[in-house]
Amino acid sequence: MTLDGSLSNIVLALIERECQAPAGLTRGWGMRVLLQRVGRARVSVDGQVTGEIGRGFLALVGIGPDDDDTAVRKLAAKTARLRVFDDQDGLMNLALGDVGGAVLAVSQFTLYADTRKGNRPSFTSAAPPELGERLYSLYVEALRAEGVPVQTGIFGAEMKVELVNEGPVTILLEA
Repeated sequence: MTLDGSLSNIVLALIERECQAPAGLTRGWGMRVLLQRVGRARVSVDGQVTGEIGRGFLALVGIGPDDDDTAVRKLAAKTARLRVFDDQDGLMNLALGDVGGAVLAVSQFTLYADTRKGNRPSFTSAAPPELGERLYSLYVEALRAEGVPVQTGIFGAEMKVELVNEGPVTILLEA
């Protein structure tokens, strides 16, 4: 069986599109949380510390335009329960609660940088600010509901983040 030129182009375009991202996902959309296991971390705005933790996670939180409360709660639970802290045998078997850890949550729309074209990133895949702020706040609330102490930056502000990454261990969670 052969395909005529226009139909084969359509089929090839569909195959190319499907190969760019897993089924049901659009490249660059969907909540992302970049977790860095830290010995300590702090964030400041205009020289004032707005959040500071000892052992735990620095969570850089990116929200996509299709994200919702369900995705946020799912990633908050995953953050709280992720077992990447060493046990007495040096194995990553412990979660935040097991080590008395905390989270420093910082909003990070730049997790949606698209650099495929040119040298200037595009951020059009990030959620609009109103949605991003609401869902970022929900992520913080959902972590607290999981019993995790949380400190934060200030949504939309120019922030300075300092951290001591342990391991280093850096894990990307995606909804």
